[in-house]
Amino acid sequence: MYPYGLIGNCQASALVNHNGSIDWLCFPKPDSPPVFGRLLDEEGGAFTIQPEGDFRCEQHYLHNTNVLVTMVKQADGSAYQITDFCPRFLQFGRIYRPNSLFRIVERISGNPVIRVSCHPISGWDKKYSRKVRGSSHIRWEIRNEDLRLLTNMSLTYLEEETAFALQEPVYFGLSWGVGIEDDIARVSQQFLEQTVDYWRIWVKHCSIPSLYQKETIRSALALKLHCFEDTGAILAASSTSLPEELGGSRNWDYRHCWLRDAYFVLSAFRSLGHFEEMEGFLKFLLNVAHNREISRLSPVYSLSQSLPVPETEHAGWGGYGQSQPVRSNNQAAEHVQNDVYGEMILTLAPIFLDERFHHLRTKAHEGLISHLARLCDQNISKPDAGLWELRNGWQEHSFSNLMCWAGLDRAQKIREAGHFPDGEQDFSAMRLRAEVAVRAAIQDGSLRNGPNDPSLDSALLQLPILRFPDHEMNLATVRKIRQDLMIETHGFLYRYKRKDDFGAPGSAFLACSYWLVQAHAALGEIDEATEIMKCTVQAANRVGLLSEHYDPVRGEQRGNFPQTYSHVGQINSAFAISPAWEKVL
Repeated sequence: MYPYGLIGNCQASALVNHNGSIDWLCFPKPDSPPVFGRLLDEEGGAFTIQPEGDFRCEQHYLHNTNVLVTMVKQADGSAYQITDFCPRFLQFGRIYRPNSLFRIVERISGNPVIRVSCHPISGWDKKYSRKVRGSSHIRWEIRNEDLRLLTNMSLTYLEEETAFALQEPVYFGLSWGVGIEDDIARVSQQFLEQTVDYWRIWVKHCSIPSLYQKETIRSALALKLHCFEDTGAILAASSTSLPEELGGSRNWDYRHCWLRDAYFVLSAFRSLGHFEEMEGFLKFLLNVAHNREISRLSPVYSLSQSLPVPETEHAGWGGYGQSQPVRSNNQAAEHVQNDVYGEMILTLAPIFLDERFHHLRTKAHEGLISHLARLCDQNISKPDAGLWELRNGWQEHSFSNLMCWAGLDRAQKIREAGHFPDGEQDFSAMRLRAEVAVRAAIQDGSLRNGPNDPSLDSALLQLPILRFPDHEMNLATVRKIRQDLMIETHGFLYRYKRKDDFGAPGSAFLACSYWLVQAHAALGEIDEATEIMKCTVQAANRVGLLSEHYDPVRGEQRGNFPQTYSHVGQINSAFAISPAWEKVL
């Protein structure tokens, strides 16, 4: 399992090793080149706080927060803890979320001896940056910006990496661009208290299911950290190049905004009762789709709304577990993926079907839905890369046709609710054409990957979730997928078994297991859904975070981490199987 916890504030984020080392941090944005990159190479830079001699360690989050605590116990019984967080709280009527992180190191017992080292790199060239010593800080110039580390510990000990006895709390404030001018001890404690309060209030305002409450809260907190608040984009993951299979080449950069992923994330936030994320993403979507003349949307955008290309391989990086190549950017931005238009209509539909969003109803949003519906209609039965982003051998995919159907179905429902009164588009006829295209891939009663491809695909578990109007076919498809794509009896599913550009998949895609839970629940099979849900719990690491892939035979996490798709699945599945609160309390 990945030995990492995630900290962040919707501007910055970092992965903290369970031994107290910050091994992944990118500034000034989560999709920027790394400042600390040991996650992908031993020489990739890190910010370490480690004891002398043998030790054991464990991590946990402060209850209902994104504040991470690492407990370290030395062989002689001495112990200390590291509290890591990125500040986030309300200040002067707006959210304060600086590009910074704080570390507080405190003695718990005995006489712990620690050694601190901070070695940032300048980026993908993996060069250590030149440091300049100030009166109480060290500064590095990186890509024409300053990275500053303010601390109350001896700068001599820090520069020379000298071990010292931890007798009083040690504070660190690492910031990008603007330094921390206040007393480091006072500001660290003040920011910690305010950040803890912020997260606990945020959780208190979450709606949660009656089952799997702790898991749902942790997933909600993880999802929130993947919202890049500055632009409204939603990251697919916090990392790049973590391999689907150790030693393999399925290593992708997921630090970008997939429109499809964003739809699923917003569905989870809607279940949780948090809607500010939806409003932020709507602004992002309107910006990327403002040109009504465009013939297609890219499936993925950078956090700044550009395309994350060219995909680049960094030959000088060893890779996680020696899995190469290490990549930045993602060539999928150049793909045709025809499911995205329907998913964007599903994202916008609550504005017109939920009275709580009356204030968001604008001509711009109506126009965008009309434009997306037109793109759905134009791309029915058209070949594409599919949601699994094949790089060769594009074909017609049932999932893309299903999402075109779902988008057109919701567009018709929006019209029936009294919107688009002067619209010329016949959404009902378009929907019927998409439904016919979906049915063209039925074989032996179950839906297959495409009319020319009889293989099975776990993405088609979305049939009953999206309420496709064929109960018998939906039921047969779910049962056939479960029968053929489940990994032994573990409850985890392959995406598919067919060979793709890189061979056949070798591990389970976690979201598929959660889709199976939701599909069973949508079909009224709660017992079956509950049994699968019991299996998925084992896929989380010690602090409750989920990866993209999971190997249930070895009990190992794989793929990028933490993965929004997986946490969305956990949230939506918990809601799907939970009895109503009035039946529990």
